[in-house]
Amino acid sequence: MQETLSLGDGQVFKAATALAGGVARHGETCGALTGAIMAIGLVVGRERLEDVAQYNAAMAPAEEAYLRFQKEVGHTCCAEIHRLLYGRTYRLHIPEERRAFHEAGGHSATGCPSVCEKAARIAADIILRLQDRQA
Repeated sequence: MQETLSLGDGQVFKAATALAGGVARHGETCGALTGAIMAIGLVVGRERLEDVAQYNAAMAPAEEAYLRFQKEVGHTCCAEIHRLLYGRTYRLHIPEERRAFHEAGGHSATGCPSVCEKAARIAADIILRLQDRQA
């Protein structure tokens, strides 16, 4: 998405690495959702802490992404998404649980990659709309 939509540089992707597994594998907010909102921020986010107007402008598309993701995936919390996909929660910070997650298909086409695809599609839709408005 970064390359296709010309968003930022590889540093953003690198910085987001530990969002996987719901923030450092602890099952909190889905890293794909967080990444989608970060991508939206690259287009409409503020560049200075004091820029309250831009902060406010960024909230509407970020909230749209959040709500659409919640509706399409069923939850925004990684651990609860596991429960929806696999019938149980995996504590990915524990090596044995991480192995069980992989064995259950965690990185199969119907596992987390499908969740990432939904988040990317939602973000891309919003970003393209924002870019059209800015043009």
